[in-house]
Amino acid sequence: MESSEQRTAHKRRILSRRSMNKNTALRQQHLSFVDWLRLVACFMVMLVHASENFYGADNSGLAGNVSMLANESNRFWVAFYDGGIGRTCVPLFMVVSAFLLVPLKEGTTMIGFYKRRFLRVIPPMVIFSLLYCLLPLVWGGMDWEQSVTDLKNLPFNFPSMAGHLWFMYPLISLYLIMPVVSPWLVKASAQEERIFIALFALSTCIPWLHRFVRPEVWGECFWNHFHMLWYCSGYLGYLVLAHYIRVHLTWGYKKKLVIGALCFLIGSSFTAWSFWMEGTPGQLIETPILEWSWEFCTPNLLISTFGAFLMFSCIPNKYGSPALTKGGQLTFGMYLMHMFFLAPIATWITGGHPETPLIPVWVAIPSIALLTYLICLLTTRLISCLPGSRWIIG
Repeated sequence: MESSEQRTAHKRRILSRRSMNKNTALRQQHLSFVDWLRLVACFMVMLVHASENFYGADNSGLAGNVSMLANESNRFWVAFYDGGIGRTCVPLFMVVSAFLLVPLKEGTTMIGFYKRRFLRVIPPMVIFSLLYCLLPLVWGGMDWEQSVTDLKNLPFNFPSMAGHLWFMYPLISLYLIMPVVSPWLVKASAQEERIFIALFALSTCIPWLHRFVRPEVWGECFWNHFHMLWYCSGYLGYLVLAHYIRVHLTWGYKKKLVIGALCFLIGSSFTAWSFWMEGTPGQLIETPILEWSWEFCTPNLLISTFGAFLMFSCIPNKYGSPALTKGGQLTFGMYLMHMFFLAPIATWITGGHPETPLIPVWVAIPSIALLTYLICLLTTRLISCLPGSRWIIG
């Protein structure tokens, strides 16, 4: 007669086999909704950066440490486009990467996984980092002193004119941890994953605790930056959430669509409101205060990301196409290069005066994003025709 420990071990083996079988089945079919998600999330990135031209306190086109809203129109439309629509772009990319990659395929070694992933992302990242250090010299966008400073800084961080490349570092971190957590994900039950996701959800409250309660919580102090939930926080939480959705979430189409829409509406509405509430036109405001709930690991963005991903997952495979798949594959290159095009397009449309752009703000922000998107798509497509293009655009 089996003991309770033997029954538990047997149950875990069954769950593990089911998880592996489900992942294998999903990997054997192309998921069109992933192509749609990549293309839309890439546009959302550009929408975010287009919006920054309307609350940055200088003419750089990016929001620095200090921001200023010129008028009520800018206040509302930046909150709407950047906070309400665009902010989920980063966690969506994290979720889709984890959705496709974890757990690792059976037989995949840590070294083999790192080799494939990093050969895809590191060379393009290095090439574009160098370009952002050097190309602006051509049109007077920076001087030699700044260029040399940026080049010296490259081993440690992104260039001054490529703030969007911050995303590469947490993405690389996520790739580094995937082989470590994959064995647990294969064996973990739905309940165990829910426990971890609950701890992650609790950790997303820490930015709010820092702002509204006290600057140091749960063990933080000047000699310790690692709070109690440190190892359950950050983008690792989105990784586990992606696996849970893929393997354990068995909701039907209608339930996914309804709950997804509600979550996205609730989370995004709060994100937009939080910016609008803090913004006071005509006053200099510290950007972290203005963007107090715009960090990507906050409760509102967790809710809206979960909702958006559920809605995308409802797109049937029949709405896919080879052209759509190719477009999805180009989004990494589009992301890398888009600031080269977005900045001059934004300057042209705003005329250097975000309070009085050539066209109304509600049209200007999506127009900047759309023009940038189309030019990047065309440029990346042309580069993809060159031999060895994968080293440039991934």
